Amino acid sequence: MGHGSYTSSDWTALRKSAGISHTATANQIFTSRNMPENLNPRHIALREARDSDDHPNSTPVMIGLDVTGSMGYLAEEIAKNSLNETMLKLYEMKPIPDPQLMFAAIGDVTDRAPLQVTQFESDIRIGKQLLQLWLEGQGGDGPEDYPLLWYFAARHTACDSWLIRKKPGYLITIGDADCHREIGATYFNRIFCGAQELNNLTAQKLAKEAGARFELFHIHLTSSISTRVPNLEAAIPGRIVYLPKNKVDHLPKLIISLMQVSAGMDISVSAAQWGQSSGVIQSCLSSLQLRRGNAGFSF
Repeated sequence: MGHGSYTSSDWTALRKSAGISHTATANQIFTSRNMPENLNPRHIALREARDSDDHPNSTPVMIGLDVTGSMGYLAEEIAKNSLNETMLKLYEMKPIPDPQLMFAAIGDVTDRAPLQVTQFESDIRIGKQLLQLWLEGQGGDGPEDYPLLWYFAARHTACDSWLIRKKPGYLITIGDADCHREIGATYFNRIFCGAQELNNLTAQKLAKEAGARFELFHIHLTSSISTRVPNLEAAIPGRIVYLPKNKVDHLPKLIISLMQVSAGMDISVSAAQWGQSSGVIQSCLSSLQLRRGNAGFSF
């Protein structure tokens, strides 16, 4: 996967064919009413981000969206605006080489669809697959299970960026709740292809495993600056940024800045490039505390 290139005209055509207007609701945009089998991790041995003639230095980017409770507005924002803007900025600003993007829908392990994962794509196919996601909408603002995507990244992806060049990809989760401290083995065996877990797995263990091959970040959408997510903070310390819910349209800029800062750019320099949005991005990035290890940043 990951062939081709992305253009704004392709997105305009997809929006028109899918009937995505400025007034469309999440339920009108995302029409699946059950988990599509092609997105069900139970049936997926591997998702691959491979080099190609089009993209000889592929970089995998996994973006996980909380789709529980009232989080439909996040998927709506991604579908209406942020996917297109993020893809255009990835190609225009080149914070990483040859991006190959995957989306994931994340819920709670007790949901009917705890995790859904698209393919890695570099062209408009990522938009088409995004629109297949089922917004199950269960749960409220209690802990969610972002570590499911860490597990999938660690054990069910094959990425040439790491296998060939030892360059990490990016895994960014976005939501408004903390995660559970640990997940029971029974759930892994039910959710994933080939899982044979005998013990519960903690968020910290899964973060360490996925963090060996991906730069992990979490964007916490908050209505209060005092909000904290202690389990996430324990699992990926220094890698959580806090974005006000009423600034969700800043997601593309924040994602680009996270990539730039992880590559060594100074936070103030990255934030300054965004003009009137620089203050919001600077505030978000101020919570980062990245440390360099032998193979890049560590935690």
